[in-house]
Amino acid sequence: MTDARQAVIVGVGLIGGSVGLALRAEGWHVVGVDLDAGRLADAVDRGVIDEIGSLDTLPAADLGVVATPADSVAELAQRLLDAGVAAVTDVGSVKAAIAGAIEDPRFVAGHPMAGSEQDGLDGAAAHLFSGAMWVLCPTSTTDDTVFATIRDVVKSMGANPIAIPADRHDQLVAVISHVPHLTAATLMRLADGRATEERALLRLAAGGFRDMTRIAAGHPAIWPDICVQNADPIVDALDELISELSAIRNVVSERDRAALLERLESARVARRNLPTTIPSTEAMSEMRIPVLDRKGEVAAIATLAADLDVNIYDLEIAHSAEGPRGVIVLVVETAMTERLQGGLMALGYRPSSRSLEA
Repeated sequence: MTDARQAVIVGVGLIGGSVGLALRAEGWHVVGVDLDAGRLADAVDRGVIDEIGSLDTLPAADLGVVATPADSVAELAQRLLDAGVAAVTDVGSVKAAIAGAIEDPRFVAGHPMAGSEQDGLDGAAAHLFSGAMWVLCPTSTTDDTVFATIRDVVKSMGANPIAIPADRHDQLVAVISHVPHLTAATLMRLADGRATEERALLRLAAGGFRDMTRIAAGHPAIWPDICVQNADPIVDALDELISELSAIRNVVSERDRAALLERLESARVARRNLPTTIPSTEAMSEMRIPVLDRKGEVAAIATLAADLDVNIYDLEIAHSAEGPRGVIVLVVETAMTERLQGGLMALGYRPSSRSLEA
């Protein structure tokens, strides 16, 4: 028996395997559960997990992570909770159905925005989540300590956690993940179809085409479940994309140089403005927010920060020894403190802040 913190990972593939490697690098003892016995044996050989577990005899671990196809996540997460696992999350790319199916305060739906062109354990890596956004979807019933624990685990793996309501998450990922994958696959099919007549076509494919269609090389088996579970947001985003493509088709058809340049320039500016770096300590501030010691406070504050486009770089819960009060301590960019303070005050909080600059 080990004194290390214990985690159970259900589904030891690309993401589950990467979680295992990342947790083991942080000193966790990792138990792996999977329907594929050969994959579990491979995971042990590769150092992805410490030992093989079973759904029939789940340990009451400190952390549980479900990394299976979307349609099985809710059931498996509930089994971990029923076994007494202290904090449970998942890694699926559709969240509303899962978050709505589990009411236990120890569960926080999650989605790491990371992946690999390699399938299964061949693509698993401890650094897969380094610098990646990791969405967490707490609810009003989420236990604050559980949320903080899972958030800390996510940060320990090198990811940047962000709190977003589950339904909003599904709308956003339809635009930035699901529709881009479908678009890349469609463009690849178009090029492949033309290549049957123009054999030189794919040999000429270079930078731009390869960059845009790279994600079409991802494993296709996960996408039917994703598209079924997130059908409405995906269809809405596809409708918008079709409308925009029709508009730019008309611009090209009319040879309208000015309109085309305007569209391309606005896209260029938006692309260049994508966030890429983390500010230095000198540009950060600590914010202290007195709260009632009750469920949902951390979830409400973290979700507000996401709504205001304020990134939380660190989070701590300080419970009061006297009375039902506590303090939530955040570290945010100094330039964003006024925005977040204003939002918090509008909700009745009374935050204070100080710069971390020496």
